Amino acid sequence: MYSVLAVAGYRSLRDVVVPLGRLTVVTGANGSGKSNLYRALRLLADCGQGRVVASLAREGGLASALWAGPATLGGARRTGRVEGTRRSEPVSLRLGIAGEENGYLVDLGLPAQAPGAGSFFLRDPEIKREAVFAGPVMRPATLLLRRRRLSVEFRSDDGWTPGEVDLPPHRSMLAEYADPAATPDLWAMRAHLRAWRFYDGFRADATAPARTPRVGTRTPVLADDGADLAAALATILEDGRAPVAEFVADAFDGATPEIVVTDGLFDVALRQPGMLRPLRSAELSDGTLRYLLWLTALLTPEPPPLMVLNEPETSLHPSLLGPLARLVAEAARHTQVVLVTHSRALLDALATEYPGLLDGEGGDDVTPGLVTAHRFVELTKDLGETRVAGQGLLTTPAWEWGRR
Repeated sequence: MYSVLAVAGYRSLRDVVVPLGRLTVVTGANGSGKSNLYRALRLLADCGQGRVVASLAREGGLASALWAGPATLGGARRTGRVEGTRRSEPVSLRLGIAGEENGYLVDLGLPAQAPGAGSFFLRDPEIKREAVFAGPVMRPATLLLRRRRLSVEFRSDDGWTPGEVDLPPHRSMLAEYADPAATPDLWAMRAHLRAWRFYDGFRADATAPARTPRVGTRTPVLADDGADLAAALATILEDGRAPVAEFVADAFDGATPEIVVTDGLFDVALRQPGMLRPLRSAELSDGTLRYLLWLTALLTPEPPPLMVLNEPETSLHPSLLGPLARLVAEAARHTQVVLVTHSRALLDALATEYPGLLDGEGGDDVTPGLVTAHRFVELTKDLGETRVAGQGLLTTPAWEWGRR
């Protein structure tokens, strides 16, 4: 599991190092940087897919994704005035994650602006540096693979061995050099990043994908839009390991889920006490359908290395937040979960499952590689910069970016 996430130069995340637990709950006021932290995790996952440059382009390009304040804020905090300073470091957006076994970091910047260059793509982000290292902190002795500009080097018993092919600046070494035999550490890191799952709310309107019966096949992983809800829930029910009926009854007063199959088309139905027939997906309330979607995502029979949930409480009645918290706790028994929320009611429900969560119990222990049962991360904003509330010199996890 991962013990630390580091982001520098991305939107409001000027330089943030976040400790991670088996369950990490991220909260804060609107505009504090929760969504930016969620997006940073998505960008890291996109590195594993080889599409981080395209993802930044969808955000408006590197220039719009970079930290917009001064390189340092010490002077502004002393004087109360924010002023630009001469840049001493290159333009950089850096992302990294690590755990007890290994870690990965990537450093993105702008192309060198050569005089007379005629390319259309001089504002495209480039991958300047990448590293895969052993353990939770990058040190010269723990580096396993490194990439500077176009060249990749591998550590071997005889020192550093250069890669056979130079990489174009828009391609990650995760996409080009990962091989289970030649570079098992790189291959494992890519496999992990590619397997991360993100759920950013579900539609429940009349034309929502989850309300449409579809041809069903065995589906261990719910799609991020919930389109294959019926097939995914049927897969969980047939697998038999997850207490689906218990969690549905917990939320809906003794109701039981059913899968209706008509000419190969799968649909979800809910049988409720006192009703003569089960209600199918088109008839379910928005909140009921959303809860079933979250249940199906969280009780997956094939848990990923990391699951990231963005404001799962949206449009749920307060009475469903307790069952949702219990679902999250069940999922965190099988996978690592990062949950982003600003709902106090959900926080209180999670605190019932994790006593001491909101008090920061165990949060001061940032031993490198340590993954605690839970972490509570409250984000605040200071002069436009996202900071972790209560984090000081001794409670910030160890992290090293190195240099280009």
